[in-house]
Amino acid sequence: MAADPPTDDKNCLHKLTRESVLSGEMRRLLEQLDPSVRVVPDAEHCASVAAILASRPDGGGDVWLFAYGSLIWNPMIHFVDKRIATIHGYHRRFCLWTHLGRGSAEAPGLILGLDRGGACRGLAYRVAAAQAQDELELLWRREMVTGSYCPRWVRMVTREGGRGWAIAFIINRRHPRYAGLVPEDRIVQSIARARGALGPCATYLFDTADHLRQLGIRDERLFRLRDRVAQVLERQKKSPE
Repeated sequence: MAADPPTDDKNCLHKLTRESVLSGEMRRLLEQLDPSVRVVPDAEHCASVAAILASRPDGGGDVWLFAYGSLIWNPMIHFVDKRIATIHGYHRRFCLWTHLGRGSAEAPGLILGLDRGGACRGLAYRVAAAQAQDELELLWRREMVTGSYCPRWVRMVTREGGRGWAIAFIINRRHPRYAGLVPEDRIVQSIARARGALGPCATYLFDTADHLRQLGIRDERLFRLRDRVAQVLERQKKSPE
């Protein structure tokens, strides 16, 4: 495996934290960076959370949330349990262009979404029923800020064999920044080049790969992307333009 070159976010002015989302800092940042982007108002988030809780198929109680990307290494929410889990019918893929958080208009980055087909192994968080509304509203303000995902109930199976329902953020194929099927070479070059308000896109990839590895979750395609991006950055480091 290629060594990860230094691409951390230490010099980044903006951090995606619980506090920055609750304070509205992230919302204001997006509006400032691109006034043309429609930022979903809090009232719509509250209504959406209420609707998905009202439609839950498991009858009530604590709420499980399925994480497949940055929510694995930056969950931000308060939870009472977490389990490695698998869902079927969707797979993890770099399919959403970002020109703000992890990219720019000149060099957009790519971030993960759950797209149709296959299966995905990730991390499921259990949120206490009494905190579910507040914690989900926080997540909506983070993940649903521009409407790029569609929250849905999905069936999950934990590593221990438990079965249940979890909320997952599925890619919104109607969103203007849905990338569709992107050739791997373009994914590699885009991620290696992109940098936005939240830092390099490569850091997003490396953090995801590293935490999947720590959890014992194999994602060979993502690991191959990690190695290829690391190699590109290492070459750039040795031979800067």
